Amino acid sequence: MAQKPLRVLACGDVEGKFDVLFNRVQAIQKKSGNFDLLLCVGNFFGSTSDSEWEEYKTGVKKAPIQTYVLGANNQETVKYFQDADGCELAENITYLGRKGIFTGSSGLQIVYLSGTESLHEPVPGYSFSLKDVSFLRTMLCSTPQFKGVDILLTSPWPKYVGNFGNSSGDVDTKKCGSSLISTLVAGLKPRYHFAALEKSYYERLPYRNHIVLQENAQHATRFIALANVGNSEKKKYLYAFSIVPMKLMDVAELVKQPPDVTENPYRRSGQEASVGKQIPALEEESACQFFFDLNEKQGRKRPSTGRDSKSPHPKQPRKPPQPPGPCWFCLASPEVEKHLVVNVGTHCYLALAKGGLSNDHVLILPIGHYQSVVELSAEVVEEVEKYKATLRRFFKSRGKRCVLFERNYKSHHLQLQVIPVPLACCTTEDIKDAFITQAQEQQIELLEIPEHSDIKQRGRRLGLLLSILTFLCSFCREVLASEAILNIPDKADWRQCQMSKEDEETLARCFRKDFEPFDFTLDD
Repeated sequence: MAQKPLRVLACGDVEGKFDVLFNRVQAIQKKSGNFDLLLCVGNFFGSTSDSEWEEYKTGVKKAPIQTYVLGANNQETVKYFQDADGCELAENITYLGRKGIFTGSSGLQIVYLSGTESLHEPVPGYSFSLKDVSFLRTMLCSTPQFKGVDILLTSPWPKYVGNFGNSSGDVDTKKCGSSLISTLVAGLKPRYHFAALEKSYYERLPYRNHIVLQENAQHATRFIALANVGNSEKKKYLYAFSIVPMKLMDVAELVKQPPDVTENPYRRSGQEASVGKQIPALEEESACQFFFDLNEKQGRKRPSTGRDSKSPHPKQPRKPPQPPGPCWFCLASPEVEKHLVVNVGTHCYLALAKGGLSNDHVLILPIGHYQSVVELSAEVVEEVEKYKATLRRFFKSRGKRCVLFERNYKSHHLQLQVIPVPLACCTTEDIKDAFITQAQEQQIELLEIPEHSDIKQRGRRLGLLLSILTFLCSFCREVLASEAILNIPDKADWRQCQMSKEDEETLARCFRKDFEPFDFTLDD
């Protein structure tokens, strides 16, 4: 028996005009039959008198339909939302909470994020930060079976939503909206996304969530921005639709593409979207870790070798794969510039970076040929972590912290780049902000991941980290070379930083000597 669709109403900024809204809902239901629920985004409360609200709060009046609302977007209305985790505000009117997932008895899954974007510390009560977005994405996207959600509710528009789409009217989506919400919606792949705050109605053409001819078909997303209730321009503030929860739908029906479907507005290009991207982790006591995350696009590409399950022979070390051709970084390879090698362990070694950002810019490399961190065997991971911890102590003794990022693309050898940054140069937050700001400007998705998770767990949580593109390596280097951090913009391109072999040998000798008191391989 076919599942009966749910009938849903979505509404823009109510701004305290409760009678106008609920009278309109009653009229719609009288004409078209009852709806199952009403979802309100934007400002539910206004700056007007509370007398109208008191009638609903005390039960004199009652909402004619089960109504779910988002929280405050400004200081003036925080007082109405006392419980951050959500609560009943009046009969039939429920505040969902600051962020989370609401799943109805039907199985319909609604993700919600209240407030407006804060690039720094969120203001208590009415703003959200990267951590909130990361929390929602990690909670949902980390499961291999994740396909998307039914509905996403936010108050601000997502930035760039107009890309590849129909006109958004007076709203410039390249300047207006939240980049963090763009990151969130790209990961969650909602079937419907509702937003408000711009006092404008915009129903974007549906867009696809897969790359044609490269990925299996996925459902399309419909973004609908709604105007404010009772606006004088008669702009649409109520949207009615029917929906069957995706978990109950036949796959073929779910992924059927609308005839007017467009490209995904949050992708820079199909090629870039299909490749995993990793951003530096600040390697110190209060490490903040990020990924260029496209896990949602890679869930079907997890390896079928059983690496995520327990091996039937856990004591047998996995042999590293053989390089398909000459490799500049396999230690046994004749192509390795051995004069740059400054320390050799059992499974890994350290080498100065060629054309480094500084004289002590080093690489942690596996001795065997591994393409990515997630391919490393347990003993190699253990030694990588030991090198990282040792380098942190070494650089800290020299008044520096270090930023670390992975570089690997196509068939190349894994390189963990370690770039020291003087403590006096900038704080951890300065470095973090520089990456976030630059990423948002370039429409690159960032996902913050929990502290103290090891590199294998990070890889598994985010799905297989595929090759990182050259432009992303350049991105990391450019941010570190920028005025905000090292202030050496002329060194953003490594090719402009090359030196003679004699000078490289001198730097390597100096590094070996300075590093020797910290060298754990001597103890081994």
